[in-house]
Amino acid sequence: MTESAAEPLPLRLPAGFDALADDEPLAAEVFRALGEVEERLLQALSSSDGLANTSARYLAEAGGKRIRPLLTILTSLLGDGPDVRVREAAVVMEMTHLATLYHDDVMDSAPVRRGAPAAHEVWGNSVAILTGDLILARASQLMTAMGDEGTRVQARTFERLVMGQLHETVGPREGDDPQKHYLSVVADKTGSLVAAASRLGATFGGCAPEVADMLSSYGEAVGVAFQLADDVIDLTSDGETSGKTPGTDLREGIPTLPVLLLRERAAAGEQEASETLRLVDGDLGEDEALAEAVAAVVAHPVTQDAWDVAHAWSSQAKEALAGLPDSTVKTALLSFADAVVDRES
Repeated sequence: MTESAAEPLPLRLPAGFDALADDEPLAAEVFRALGEVEERLLQALSSSDGLANTSARYLAEAGGKRIRPLLTILTSLLGDGPDVRVREAAVVMEMTHLATLYHDDVMDSAPVRRGAPAAHEVWGNSVAILTGDLILARASQLMTAMGDEGTRVQARTFERLVMGQLHETVGPREGDDPQKHYLSVVADKTGSLVAAASRLGATFGGCAPEVADMLSSYGEAVGVAFQLADDVIDLTSDGETSGKTPGTDLREGIPTLPVLLLRERAAAGEQEASETLRLVDGDLGEDEALAEAVAAVVAHPVTQDAWDVAHAWSSQAKEALAGLPDSTVKTALLSFADAVVDRES
């Protein structure tokens, strides 16, 4: 691999971590660790092969909130802090996340990612898929250097990511509850990696196993809350803020919680839900038709119902931290659980 001369992205904390600003030494330590993680991430994605170098760094250089590395660093501060192993684990978590984005965008035919053309739009499906595979291979190599526990967590998380995508692809089986199936998919595809990031930070930071378990439960719940909020934001965003066309999930036929709730109401005989569902299931190729369907879903109570479910998962995340003593880190984690369901992008 070769290092690129490109400067690391400017760092800023996502919404919800304001508590860190009141603890300047802690905030300085977090920013220092995040800066090192960012440099290491770009280095780990670099290659002497021109195409591999450009494609693998493409999404990392496009931006991102870096939530998983931040959680790895923060949870380590409940113990001894972000040493080399913690920072490497943070890099692995972000690399794993990036790899899933390359794959997801191909499977979802998503045209845009982080405000830029998706990788498959630039290089085609095959290169995008292989780039995701390459990033996962690099991530696995880094994790194997950190011992059995890190490798076990990474392998288990990777299995859940794949199974979540598989179950989403084939859909619920006959007799399955569609909402339970969907929440299981979200837990595997999103919650598992956030849980791993939180667990590895605590584990490599020297926390007790029971603390690592608490943080894993927190991460899983906050990850689910984050994705469920995304479901609603896909409908309610203005596009410029989120970097996605409102209703992209509707247009691609991706099942999300508002639509599942809508189908449940329609099946129970609700006329308004049936009429809204007729728009959702229609031809959404034209922007006007998509906008009409989006407006109908947003106006229906299922959108607020979906927000309520997301808030319930946020509350579950906060409850998982009840056994932790009060600290700036705990306050930041609690605030973040609120912020994931109180955002616009």
